[in-house]
Parts: sequence; C-alpha cells; structure tokens
Amino acid sequence: MTGSRVLALGHYQPSGVLTNDDLAKIVETDDAWIRSRVGIRTRHVAAADETVDSMAAAAAAKALAGSGLAPHDIDLVLVATCTATDRSPNAAARVAAKLGLNAPATMDINVVCSGFTHALAVADHAIRAGSATNALVIGAEKFTDVVDWTDRTTCVLVGDGAGAAVVTAAPEPGIGPVLWGSVPQMGDAVRIEGEPARFAQEGQTVYRWATTRLPAIARQVCERSGITPADLAGVVLHQANLRIIEPVAERLGAVNAVVAKDVVDSGNTSAASVPLALSKLVERREIASGDPVLLFAFGGNLSYAGQVIRCP
Repeated sequence: MTGSRVLALGHYQPSGVLTNDDLAKIVETDDAWIRSRVGIRTRHVAAADETVDSMAAAAAAKALAGSGLAPHDIDLVLVATCTATDRSPNAAARVAAKLGLNAPATMDINVVCSGFTHALAVADHAIRAGSATNALVIGAEKFTDVVDWTDRTTCVLVGDGAGAAVVTAAPEPGIGPVLWGSVPQMGDAVRIEGEPARFAQEGQTVYRWATTRLPAIARQVCERSGITPADLAGVVLHQANLRIIEPVAERLGAVNAVVAKDVVDSGNTSAASVPLALSKLVERREIASGDPVLLFAFGGNLSYAGQVIRCP
C-alpha cells in the first residue's frame, strides 16, 4: 500500500440547542449582534452526562458502521480534543472500550481547533509507515464546559459535538500531503487556562491573522496535492466564524467548491468542527464520492494543518 484514504464518516451532536435568543437571557447580547459578528444562529450543548468520549464514540460508531469494517479491524484510535476532563484513561482508550475494539493503539491529540487535521495526518503517516492498517480519527469537544457564560465575546461562539473518519490503507493515496505549522510567538491569542479552565481569545488578532495569512497557506496545501483551488469540489475550513470562513474561501480562489458553513447551526466546536461539517456535507450528498476536498483548520496555539482528501 502506498497511501491511505477516508473510507467513511460519522458525526454526533447533542439534542440540546441554544439559540441566540436563549443567550440574550444569559448575557447582554441579541440575535442581530451575534449574527453580524460571527454568523452563528444556534449551537448544540451537551447534557451533564454527555462527555467528550461518549460523543466521540457515538460519531465513531456511525463512521465504523458505514465503513463495512468490523471493530476488530481497527488498530489505531486517535481523538483530537482539548476539552477532555480526565487524563487517564484518555478519550481514545475510552472510545476503544465503548466500541469493543481489540488492542488498538490509542492516543489523544491536543492541537485545539486544528486537532482533527493534525490527527488525520498522523493516521495517514502511520498507515504509510506500516504501523497501522485501519484507523479511527475523531474530533470531539465539550467546549461549553470551558466557556465563561458571563463573557459575551466568547460564550456566543462555542458548541459541542463530534465528528469521525475511518481511514484505511489504499493502493492509491486518497489523503494528500499535510501542510502544518504554528506561530508560537502568538500562541497566547487563544487560551484555555486556569482552574477551572476557561476559554479566552484575542478575537481581532485571530481574525486579522486568519484572513490575511491563511489563504496563501491553504493554496500551498493544494499545490502539495498537485491541484489548483479551482479543482476543488469542497472546502471545509475550521468553523470558527463565518466572517473568517467566507473571506478565506474567497481569497483561496475555490470558485467551483461547496464551502462548508456549519458554524451557522453548530457554532465553533473546535477540533470537532472539520469532521462534523464534512460528514454533514457527505450525508447530504453535496460532495460526490471521489471529489477533491480541502480540509484546513487553524486556531489554538495559532497552529494550522490541512490536506486535500478524496471524498469517501
């Protein structure tokens, strides 16, 4: 095998929905203010008994069911998250236990909002190196656990959920080369710190960096896969803010692509946002099997990672 491909996708969102009007009862805000600044209409909020690993397992079970593989076929589980409460067992181990997997390697990956695209690259590398054959790659977050509900600049942004992909060895690569990196000197622009941990960010700093720097980096991702932005059938950026997604997609030049805008209904779900949005696009058949799709995430640590995949 010379590469890997995404075989199937799945997602999970809690049934609880928080609207902008609901938020207006908690903090000084309103629907028009939120929509004009971030484009978000609703977000899903996990119940007290819904955890990062339970949401991850639900999304992974859906992806596994769609893959045609059996639980014992999975030999690697990666969970991208920054909001798991417990350190050990990690979320990946708990997912493996819930799904009845047989002796897989299990690792959590914390690169905050770009965690899933980092984890997808790690799975691709492991399969190419021969240390894994079939992987579950999951992004899952309970971001509402770490938000300050008195801070209207951040509490309007976040939501909970999970998205998952089954990745398998393939004779022809279906996952292109990753381009990843960070801006460590600006890492404090997005933070989850303290006790209890709370999410904070320098919104304008992140906005300026994302809208000015990321289009060129995203074009480089396409170049590494040997395609142009015009060749893309889909663009799935980290669902941080509609005011970031729309200008970055426009400046990228993906004129023929469906651009994911799940942020409108789901809010910012951090590491879950890319697989969640991608799974929905595929489920709605807005992108056809085999189509090239750019996955590109950015955020915490001012880190970024992206690759072009072939749609399952």
